[in-house]
Amino acid sequence: MKPILLQGHERSITQIKYNREGDLLFTVAKDPIVNVWYSVNGERLGTYMGHTGAVWCVDADWDTKHVLTGSADNSCRLWDCETGKQLALLKTNSAVRTCGFDFGGNIIMFSTDKQMGYQCFVSFFDLRDPSQIDSNEPYMKIPCSDSKITSAVWGPLGECIIAGHENGELNQYSAKSGEVLVNVKEHSRQINDIQLSRDMTMFVTASKDNTAKLFDSTTLEHQKTFRTERPVNSAALSPNYDHVVLGGGQEAMDVTTTSTRIGKFEARFFHLAIEEEFGRIKGHFGPINSVAFHPDGKSYSSGGEDGYVRIHYFDPQYFEFEFEI
Repeated sequence: MKPILLQGHERSITQIKYNREGDLLFTVAKDPIVNVWYSVNGERLGTYMGHTGAVWCVDADWDTKHVLTGSADNSCRLWDCETGKQLALLKTNSAVRTCGFDFGGNIIMFSTDKQMGYQCFVSFFDLRDPSQIDSNEPYMKIPCSDSKITSAVWGPLGECIIAGHENGELNQYSAKSGEVLVNVKEHSRQINDIQLSRDMTMFVTASKDNTAKLFDSTTLEHQKTFRTERPVNSAALSPNYDHVVLGGGQEAMDVTTTSTRIGKFEARFFHLAIEEEFGRIKGHFGPINSVAFHPDGKSYSSGGEDGYVRIHYFDPQYFEFEFEI
């Protein structure tokens, strides 16, 4: 089936994310625009206007009432999903790289970059306490002096956050005390993306060391490795098949000198258990920066350096993958 092409950004995509039901798809890019689309037909439902720099991350809460975005304009913003109204503006000293709602949608976390003389912090705000928002003072702030956080997600039941670092480390931070519960280093280079499985028992990481790895979300025990010959920018786990999709490709700065075939810009499918690649889907004219499975597992989306988002509908049982001969 022909993919749906979403054209709503002028610059390269940084993150795409479905809401829990899967009827909405949120996209952000290296422009100040935050878009929300109807995932069934690709219709753009609205735009959240307010950021003045590249938007690095986006998340929607459990019942899709609120949307959270983090940007290079040194701010994290909370929006009303339906009206597009900005509900809160949290200013920071450096760019906001990752953000997310906890399981109940009451607590938000975001991490800032290590730049301009400021170190990397993870900040936690309780949305039920308006004084924290008004005073711009989080109830907990965790410093990360060694290596900045490049990707982070909430762990099971909102008891911790799992953070990937620039040096390839994975840390599990307690959401109550802020202490490091578990620390592992399985990647040799920067972790670009972390995505949880549907039941939150596992998560997959994507790294610049040309691999994606599967971990247990409670113990951070390493389970599987999926190897490619190009940096992996994003990886996602299928909710109902033993499939992992990887997105990446040649470094963006080298793309102009390479054909799309050599650049390895396809979405690549691996079997979760046997770690073998079984198919590729072409489409983008540059590296894929973000991939996400629809919650029903019947489609996936990919956002690329070319500024396009593609929604691919398929049934893996009857789908014809393009193999590299």
